[in-house]
Amino acid sequence: MQRLLFSFAAASSITEWSAVDDFVMGGLSRSRLRHDAAGFAFFEGQVSLRNGGGFASVRSHPRDLGADSPRHYLLEVCGDDRRYKLNLRTDDSFDGVNYQASFETTTGIWTTVRLPVAAFVASFRGRSQPQAAAFEPRRLRQMGLMIADRQAGPFALQLRSIAVQ
Repeated sequence: MQRLLFSFAAASSITEWSAVDDFVMGGLSRSRLRHDAAGFAFFEGQVSLRNGGGFASVRSHPRDLGADSPRHYLLEVCGDDRRYKLNLRTDDSFDGVNYQASFETTTGIWTTVRLPVAAFVASFRGRSQPQAAAFEPRRLRQMGLMIADRQAGPFALQLRSIAVQ
């Protein structure tokens, strides 16, 4: 059974999301999540590799997003031929271990990306953390989108929804 976690149909849907870009470490990348009147959100911005940067992201504010024994996280997206990551956090902190899975996009084509729970890898500040605890979906508190594909330039990911199955 599928459970909708985020729908981006209404303008108010983006108020619970904030940008977390590489400026936190001196980088120059910038991003935002904005609503489009056609009923979806745009995760968009500019990735810069200058000053040791190279990532842009947005993250939901903490709340209970947990699910018992899910198999997949589903994202309805339309991309720009770039690789993105879905980030999952099991606590309310700003920094710390998160669990990431990558997905590819195609320019101009809406698709449902299915990310198996088993595909999420523990990461801390961009580095794999094999000693970290396994991801516990029932403890999910924050979700985020990230671009960190080592390519400078503009990006734009359209997003209709995020669900768990």
